[in-house]
Amino acid sequence: MDSGSVEQRLQALAQNFIAEKAVKLGSAAPASTAAGSSKRAAVLVCLFKGEDGDLHVILTKRASTLSSNPGDVALPGGKREEGDADDVDTALREAKEEIGLDPSLVNVITVLQPIVTKRGMAVVPVIGLLSDIKAFSPAPNAAEVEAMFYAPLEMFLKDENRRAEEREWMGAKYLLHYFNYEADGKEYVIWALTAGILIRTASIVYQRQPPFSEQRPKFWSDVAQNTAMP
Repeated sequence: MDSGSVEQRLQALAQNFIAEKAVKLGSAAPASTAAGSSKRAAVLVCLFKGEDGDLHVILTKRASTLSSNPGDVALPGGKREEGDADDVDTALREAKEEIGLDPSLVNVITVLQPIVTKRGMAVVPVIGLLSDIKAFSPAPNAAEVEAMFYAPLEMFLKDENRRAEEREWMGAKYLLHYFNYEADGKEYVIWALTAGILIRTASIVYQRQPPFSEQRPKFWSDVAQNTAMP
């Protein structure tokens, strides 16, 4: 898919998201709250066009002092808080806290269905577009982020620098994908949930499936009623 087609795809996704949001705001359904959302989180898949014209995504390496997934590569994000209006609010707030990304610079393209972790946490990927990367002045929070880097989105649809490990959970086998990437002279490994979200995002944006078998964990789709999209 050429760059023009990708841009058209992003515009279509954004228009659909705006239309869906308008319908929800105009409906008689009760507004969602953060009550009972202790098992809900959101991450920001922030895309931007690099100097090469290709889409890139902002990633972080979590601080080694964190109690949860220390040192892992991740997308900016975290647990939903009481003051968050919705999943988009959570993702944008967390991105500002973690890397200093001003929410006003991000145009939300779409929100994907939640992915459930083994611990029962529903993680909602929020896809956003940063129209001008030069307007972003990174300010990583040292307490949470050890490093920040950019990776090309399309690499998650390629078999290069990728390996997979077969795992089993509750009698069901699945694959964990690992992508090796070098940025600013440092080696990073993007794997597990983060890799799964980026494979999914790339498939939607570029409208094609990867050449390898995903074999996603079944529990990722085990979305309970109380984690339905707001």
